[in-house]
Amino acid sequence: MKQKQIKCAIYTRKSTEEGLELEFNSLDAQREAAEAYIKSQQHEGWTLIEKHYDDGGYSGGTMERPAFKELMQDVKDNKIDIVVVYKVDRLTRSLMDFAKIVEVFDEHEASFVSVTQHFNTTTSMGRLTLNILLSFT
Repeated sequence: MKQKQIKCAIYTRKSTEEGLELEFNSLDAQREAAEAYIKSQQHEGWTLIEKHYDDGGYSGGTMERPAFKELMQDVKDNKIDIVVVYKVDRLTRSLMDFAKIVEVFDEHEASFVSVTQHFNTTTSMGRLTLNILLSFT
């Protein structure tokens, strides 16, 4: 039986533009770590989609970020099953916004994974942890 393909997208963000001109910058480092994580999950059917979602020079305190908006639209259009981030704060620095993001993910059966923190809403334990965190908002 052929394994279901799980479409993974990587979202990267850096709040300042400082260093973005470098050949290898913080966004590249975030992407590299996320790509390696997705590769480690290939046996589960995880596949990286080609589209890049990178917001260089945008604060995590706002949801008004071009690549982030595109990412959320693609989640709503069911083009993405799992959003992979380097750290949760790349997605947002606001707990209220985080709750809204997770609500959209849930509505569209999408999950998110943080590579450097043990945060993975594809598992029941990860969802429980998230629910506990969100109960404090």
